[in-house]
Amino acid sequence: MTTPAHLVLADGTVFSGRAIGAAGVTVGEVVFTTGMTGYQEVLTDPSYCGQLVTMTAPEIGNTGVNVEDDEARKPALAGFIVHELSSVASNWRTSETLDAYLRKHGIVGLQGIDTRTLTRHIRDAGAQMAAIGSEDPKTLHDRARSAPPMSGRDLTGEVTTKAPYTWAQGSGVWLEASRPAASARPYHVVAIDFGVKQSILRCLVDAGCSVTVVPSTSTAEQVLALSPDGVFLSNGPGDPSAVTQAIETTRALLGKKPLFGICLGHQILGLALGGTTYKLKFGHRGLNQPVKDLVTGKIEVTTQNHGFCVDMDSLAGKCEATHVHLNDGTVEGLVHHETGAFSVQYHPESSAGPHDARYLFDRFVKSVAAAR
Repeated sequence: MTTPAHLVLADGTVFSGRAIGAAGVTVGEVVFTTGMTGYQEVLTDPSYCGQLVTMTAPEIGNTGVNVEDDEARKPALAGFIVHELSSVASNWRTSETLDAYLRKHGIVGLQGIDTRTLTRHIRDAGAQMAAIGSEDPKTLHDRARSAPPMSGRDLTGEVTTKAPYTWAQGSGVWLEASRPAASARPYHVVAIDFGVKQSILRCLVDAGCSVTVVPSTSTAEQVLALSPDGVFLSNGPGDPSAVTQAIETTRALLGKKPLFGICLGHQILGLALGGTTYKLKFGHRGLNQPVKDLVTGKIEVTTQNHGFCVDMDSLAGKCEATHVHLNDGTVEGLVHHETGAFSVQYHPESSAGPHDARYLFDRFVKSVAAAR
């Protein structure tokens, strides 16, 4: 038996469909991602915390879910929206259906709406707060309008680790047995966890790093006390300008150790260098985002998930843009002239997505080796 449910945006737009996943009502910022695959990685990417994620591919769930492809211990997103949820989970690695997975983790979802129309509306009107549930549309509209917007919110505390831990697993076949020997990991990197994807940690290990992961609230003194050869600033959710302690920590680390940031880490580095950030109308999310490397001139197809952007004009004379997004010209990478700290807005670890940009992990390790 299916339960009627609605998605109601803060601007009053209503989409009616059928409930999936857990029962209840959920509120978040409605966004879309253009990936044709990788829904499990989307569900478990901590950067989606606080968001209602719309999959633009027409059918989702036909390969089920499995433990190996999770990017975090559990999903952090606020809700999940699809056109059609597959009733079949056909893959030899499948451990359960997507609907069962959503119910197990308490994720409220919606299917049976025209996700193409919703995506076009978000592109025109912008990402905004919305509510999903079986309540009447007026009640859902009230909840959407009263929800705090993404701007000004520090969500890293909801997804960061509570205590430091070590990570030694490489990519391999995504199993614990894939553990490179310590001799193959000569460099110690401290990764500040703002919502880190496990695939990023695997890529650091693949590149020759022993990794210690620390909470987002760690101070520069606590990071340096671990004697790192380099420091990594991870991806994560929310408004980067609201993550004030991380900005101060990063500023204090500049010039002391090689720094590399991805996604939110890129934005935090830009803010720590005295720059500013701004919110994009609907952001970049998907596995097919075109980026140009301004150093080599090469074009990379990249995985992305962000709603904020660094304003390079605010960093004039301090930094150089290294990568740009070919759809809208926004900055996708920067390097600091004085310290060599660098970052990218997109996700070179992919998972899911193309591997065009994995060279960036080797670039970081080369800077670590040169500094040591």
